Amino acid sequence: MDFKKPFVLPVEARTPERHDFLDLYLPGEIAGPRPAILFVPGGPLPAQVRPEQRNWPMFQAYGSLAAGRGAVGAVVDHRMDSPDMYAVGAAQVEAALESLRSDDRVDESRLALWFFSGGSLLAADWLREPPSWLRALAFSYPLLAPFPGWPVEPRFDPIGAVAQAGELPIVLTRVGQEDAGIAGTVEAFVEAAGKANLEIVDVPGGHHSFDVVDDTEESRAAINRAVDLVFARLV
Repeated sequence: MDFKKPFVLPVEARTPERHDFLDLYLPGEIAGPRPAILFVPGGPLPAQVRPEQRNWPMFQAYGSLAAGRGAVGAVVDHRMDSPDMYAVGAAQVEAALESLRSDDRVDESRLALWFFSGGSLLAADWLREPPSWLRALAFSYPLLAPFPGWPVEPRFDPIGAVAQAGELPIVLTRVGQEDAGIAGTVEAFVEAAGKANLEIVDVPGGHHSFDVVDDTEESRAAINRAVDLVFARLV
């Protein structure tokens, strides 16, 4: 994948407010505290990959898209550069959420988490014990179990955790042209979800990273549908 490819959905770009491990995309006018969405990139990726994911056009676009709809969009730098660093990534996500919730511009009672690809293993903690302020949890083309041979702690098991999610709204965007190994983890997650509050957005013609790889109306409709579902839980 070309990390510099543009987002397939036209979005008015915003310049983020940059912090050490967190970029904030702010609505033009903030009248009182706003809800927030924390976007958690995929990975792990080697440390030498440049640009860093927070600087990829797609994550800048997701942050800008959230801000354009009146929320604070945030992108975390989880700093996972190998499969044995999921605990580091989890700590970064938790710190990012604490930072957001302590920000006067953010409504601490209305946050959502949105995970991508291999970053989705980090969702397990939040599925297992969702706090009341977590209004929605979203996935895009997720990897929901480690690849064979990855030295990942048992804690990072969204498939095993989803049965404990209770009423937490979950939005899952899955692509029809997914890698078979990844698709199998998604299938297992959906089966394990049982009576969970799960909404699925299907992209039959979509590939992994469809939001930059597949410049189609189907892709754009899927992005908008997922965003609509998440925002419906933040109001």
